[in-house]
Amino acid sequence: MPTTPDSVAGATHGRVPRPAEIGRTNVCGMSHGFETLAIHAGQDPEARTGAVIPPIYQTSTYAQDAVGAPRQGYEYSRSGNPTRDALQECLAALEGGPVGLTFASGLAAEDTLLRTVCKPGDHVVIPDDAYGGTYRLFAKVAERWGLEYTPAKVSDVDAVRAAIRPNTKIVWVETPTNPLLGIADIAALAAVAHEAGALLAVDNTFASPYLQQPIAHGADVVVHSTTKYVGGHSDVVGGALIAADRALGEELRYHQNAMGAVNGPFDAWLTLRGIKTLGVRMDRHCDNAERIAAYLEGHAKVAQVIYPGLPSHPGHEVAAKQMRRFGGMISFRAAGGEEQAVEVCNRTKLFVLAESLGGVESLIEHPGRMTHASAAGSPLEVPADLVRLSVGIETVDDLLADLEQALG
Repeated sequence: MPTTPDSVAGATHGRVPRPAEIGRTNVCGMSHGFETLAIHAGQDPEARTGAVIPPIYQTSTYAQDAVGAPRQGYEYSRSGNPTRDALQECLAALEGGPVGLTFASGLAAEDTLLRTVCKPGDHVVIPDDAYGGTYRLFAKVAERWGLEYTPAKVSDVDAVRAAIRPNTKIVWVETPTNPLLGIADIAALAAVAHEAGALLAVDNTFASPYLQQPIAHGADVVVHSTTKYVGGHSDVVGGALIAADRALGEELRYHQNAMGAVNGPFDAWLTLRGIKTLGVRMDRHCDNAERIAAYLEGHAKVAQVIYPGLPSHPGHEVAAKQMRRFGGMISFRAAGGEEQAVEVCNRTKLFVLAESLGGVESLIEHPGRMTHASAAGSPLEVPADLVRLSVGIETVDDLLADLEQALG
């Protein structure tokens, strides 16, 4: 149970371990599958009433039994909240790490990781097609703080190795990347990073823990925007870090509390509710995306389809090795250039023109003018003719008909 530790790594000061510290890969002492963990890990029936669903502990503070004796370790909700603890334990179990931590947004999680591991003068390798918000964090915030970074093609192990410097602290990858769906070989990059004395951080947002578990392939930290597939219903913003090493997890926990960008109990509850159906949702996302990718690949007005599930994708074999399936994200390049790409985005009816991804509803966007506008003019600028689809769980024939009329 939570208290505020007085030092960074490994300090207990007599406190009771929090649920997330247990890092359960089982429930009730028995090993279980992903869907069972998603429904039960960290979510035992509430002790006083037997409520099956974890309560929303909508409180900022807690009554203490005596001076210096918080009840079950809870003293202030920035430092610890039972609803957030349930979510953190569940995510740790799903990703196979001993410590899970959740935040107010994915970028808050990223910022906490950077400021825990790095100091001014350090260096990070990032994807050369990273999410625009991640790039903005490095280019407009962290760089002013003195953190150096080098973009590299994360699907090219040699390119990542060449980008590493003596002061590199993190090799930061997305796989698949956003929005060009590049695939990084997690095991190979883990070996490269560790050889250089750096950590491998993997943004697993596009895959979700259901399709890919980076820690099993050697990653040190997993990053999520839980806003996306984990929450799954476009109704909550959040982020998460899952550490493979308990000592690093404790350092991250210290900074989570010290920096304070935690998610509130209602947001944690909504995310936890979404997790329960993650497995079945991801299967439908993948079913629909596979059909749509095949349709687009044969369309005369589409110059290129970028989807890891297609044999034509250069990262197909690596993705097949480390992913259960290939996800619900598709990007394609319009044969008619930027003007056609924008027109397609404006013409869809079921695909909602909106930023974000991973919800039950299908979304369409023009990355160059929307989510990745902050990368314009940089080495991370995306093609102007690119369209990104977040394929939802609607009836796939309806989605195909919508794309047909938009492209037509």
